[in-house]
Amino acid sequence: MDDKNLKGHLISLLWGGALAALLIYADQATKIWSENVLKDSAPIPLIDGVLELQYLENTGAAFGMFRDAQTFFFISTVAVMIIIASVLTRMPVTKRLFPLRFLLYIIFAGAIGNFIDRIRFRYVRDFIYFKLINFPIFNVADICVTCATILLIILMLAFYKDKDLAFLSRSGNQ
Repeated sequence: MDDKNLKGHLISLLWGGALAALLIYADQATKIWSENVLKDSAPIPLIDGVLELQYLENTGAAFGMFRDAQTFFFISTVAVMIIIASVLTRMPVTKRLFPLRFLLYIIFAGAIGNFIDRIRFRYVRDFIYFKLINFPIFNVADICVTCATILLIILMLAFYKDKDLAFLSRSGNQ
């Protein structure tokens, strides 16, 4: 890797790391707030009958799947973080790939946010509830992972071409 590419990767790592740190902080701060304010309390309606804040200690995933499967969550989170780090290090630092890079850092941050809870507590603190559709209770990290993944899929299907993603099939940094 030449000096220009190395500099681009380092700058990308700095702003991406700052973005991830900010999102992880927001996730952890809101979880601490929810635990202090909502735990053992009645839900707080934000939009009556639609959206409320309700504390939940979730040992599984959405819809109660994989309850108490901490080993699975640990391994899958580490795998996702390794894959994202690998893709980010191989991805050229270009304006065209900026949205992809941005979304990967957001997914990474969300994964770490919930990973912190799983390591510390063996559950994830959730607190946002769409009562209208009885959607599973979720948190800021879940929003990061879900929204960024949906946008990533849309970008991959509608915007990026095979030549944009050729770096994924190359071995090593080029």
